[in-house]
Amino acid sequence: MNSETDIKTFAGFGAFDIKKVAVIGAGVMGAGIAAHVANAGIEVLLLDIVPEGAANRNAIAEKAVEKLMKADPAAFMSKRAAKLVTAGNIEDNLADLASCDWIVEAVIERLDIKQALYAKIEAARRPGSAVSSNTSTIPLADLTAGLPESFKRDFLITHFFNPPRYMRLLEIVAGADTDPATVAAVARFADVKLGKTVVTCKDTPGFIANRLGTYWLQLAVGEAFRLGLKVEEADAVMGRPFGFPKTGVFGLIDLVGLDLMPHVQGSLKRALPVSDPFHATLRDEPLISKMIETGYTGRKGKGGFYRLNRENGGKAKEAIDLSTGAYRPQEKASVPELEDGGGKDIFALLCAPGTAGRYARSVMAKTLAYAARLVPEAADDIVAIDDAMRLGYNWKFGPFELIDTIGAARLASLLCADGEEVPALLVLASDKPFYRVENGTRQYLARDGGYRDIVRPDGVLLLADIKLKSQPLMKNGSAALWDIGDGVVCLEFTSKGNSLDEGIITLLGKALKLTKDKHKALVIYNEGSNFSVGANLGLALFACNIGAFGEVEKLVAAGQKTYQDMKYAPFPVVAAPSGMALGGGCEILLHASAVQAHAESYIGLVECGVGVLPAWGGCTAMLERWATDPKFPKGPMPAPSKVFETVSTATVAKSAAEAKELKFLRDSDGVTMNRDRLLADAKAKALALVEGYAPPKPVEFFLPGPSGKAAMDMAVAGFAKRGMATKHDTVVSGVLAEVLTGGGADHIEPVPAAKVLELERDGFMKLIRTTATLDRIEHILETGRPLRN
Repeated sequence: MNSETDIKTFAGFGAFDIKKVAVIGAGVMGAGIAAHVANAGIEVLLLDIVPEGAANRNAIAEKAVEKLMKADPAAFMSKRAAKLVTAGNIEDNLADLASCDWIVEAVIERLDIKQALYAKIEAARRPGSAVSSNTSTIPLADLTAGLPESFKRDFLITHFFNPPRYMRLLEIVAGADTDPATVAAVARFADVKLGKTVVTCKDTPGFIANRLGTYWLQLAVGEAFRLGLKVEEADAVMGRPFGFPKTGVFGLIDLVGLDLMPHVQGSLKRALPVSDPFHATLRDEPLISKMIETGYTGRKGKGGFYRLNRENGGKAKEAIDLSTGAYRPQEKASVPELEDGGGKDIFALLCAPGTAGRYARSVMAKTLAYAARLVPEAADDIVAIDDAMRLGYNWKFGPFELIDTIGAARLASLLCADGEEVPALLVLASDKPFYRVENGTRQYLARDGGYRDIVRPDGVLLLADIKLKSQPLMKNGSAALWDIGDGVVCLEFTSKGNSLDEGIITLLGKALKLTKDKHKALVIYNEGSNFSVGANLGLALFACNIGAFGEVEKLVAAGQKTYQDMKYAPFPVVAAPSGMALGGGCEILLHASAVQAHAESYIGLVECGVGVLPAWGGCTAMLERWATDPKFPKGPMPAPSKVFETVSTATVAKSAAEAKELKFLRDSDGVTMNRDRLLADAKAKALALVEGYAPPKPVEFFLPGPSGKAAMDMAVAGFAKRGMATKHDTVVSGVLAEVLTGGGADHIEPVPAAKVLELERDGFMKLIRTTATLDRIEHILETGRPLRN
């Protein structure tokens, strides 16, 4: 929510808090919405119809919850969240709506069914409670026609995207009669509690994302047929060159389902005036109709434009020939236009004379022009449209950001040359950018030709904005340190994949010293896709291949020292991960004073999967977490056994909630649902810790020694006998067991943490010298997958 309109909407917040939610309709979307509300720690009632003749009147809703528990990707962030969902039905449980603050309707897209349900909801709900529809095809004015004013006042559209847990976009449409305070309360809840970026839309067909996204997909498919492209070629063009997901268009349609497209297209066809350019994209493709009829509906069916042929026990990747309808082996796309600079210069691609260039131009020039037509019809400003496409379709850049890359005047000239109408907004922009930075503030071009500041909602702090107004306190090729105000500094990783290397370790050490001397607290955070994918394996492999094991050992020792300095610093260090925090990235979290994690943080010590051990204190920190847990069994064996189980299997938590269960995070660590609020929350946590802060004291462990190692070795041998562990897995696990049990001697006295750290370092160096480990690292770097042999 960055636009002027959205900020005004939020200003009315304060009408009521949302403490309980009801979702009516337990289909894929309704059940997914219910699961995500539960992920936020909110009680939710999930209702559906009573099946005819059913002994269990709640069968549909209960079955939906069962499916959610097995969903992949997971709908629930933890099993505990599922307990917040109560299944029921709309005959026996409508009275329970009176206890709900927000009622979400997600039933079949039929106006008569929805309106009949609304009448029942109105009779049962508490006056003033919010009611919304998840529709993406029926106008709000039609939904509320004939209903009482009391219902209209509390009604709005809240259009979630599938799957609701992972898709950040929420489109909100308010009616002429909707109470702004109700809209603000739902929007605020969706933002803070559900982690959504809320985009305010007009009550127009398809709203923003599906209106433009469907136009783009329909046009891209039709042009691929017309120009005779292979699906691989079309996806190569409509993928990374424009910052779209690598699935391209055909892969994306396979993902969402071919059978869904005709429904969306049909609703837009019926709702949009005949003058709308959308109608020109509609083509009858018999091949697609045949695919749907025969069950080739994409990944959920027998295959789609791509399929995995499992005949004769194989797994052959195949693609469909658009001209014949026959499947053939999938090919790597050969697109000369992308190799000649068009892969990086999209204007050059649009002007390229080959088939791929004509395809890019025929699709994207029209798509970007269509986006310009949607202001102000579907949205008040360009920011809403860019947000919708980035978050609803995972575009790296919004359409107006892409136009800035091309140049509005140059795009207009392409459209003129092709005989296409140039939208008024493009004419207005002419030689001006749609976005600019003025006095350190990002601005967007408004419809009157002037520029407006992009204003963040209260509680949002982005490092990207800070960078526009300041210079780093220090930096190198892998990291930078920024002053984020109030005596707090922020260490940002900038290496590829935010992988950890000597540069990051060095700057972290310098940042700790500077913070001690001049600041109150340190936050470790970045706005990349992942907090850190772990140590830079490429550098490690190179050093080992030239025999520079001494350099590797120096980096391990430097990392251990710097992480210990961080842990025992006299000021708070707060780590704020989002996405993957693996290996050394996870170890940063384990050594921080506290963590403020984005809910979608995937955390784990994965080194054993690479063929080595955590070497920067991960084993020691995890031993401490389990050994000092007052609820966990005491004695020398329980804690080492639990850490061995987690680390040897390279277990990764699939959410921040699950990370707490595995003790990668403490119970006291914070969780932020909205990614844009993470830095502000981490800064607030750091400042809250400053007063009276004291670093932890070093710990000692009671460890089982050789007898404990023997028990762990026996367990691994059993896995190996069943084919569940390779020969090198057994070697790695044996070294890990030696570290966790305290080495080769029996321990009568407690083992200092420093001794376990020494064992970690020695164990890592022992394994990094083995050919099997180096083979694994090389395989991972080449394929992105672990080597299992």
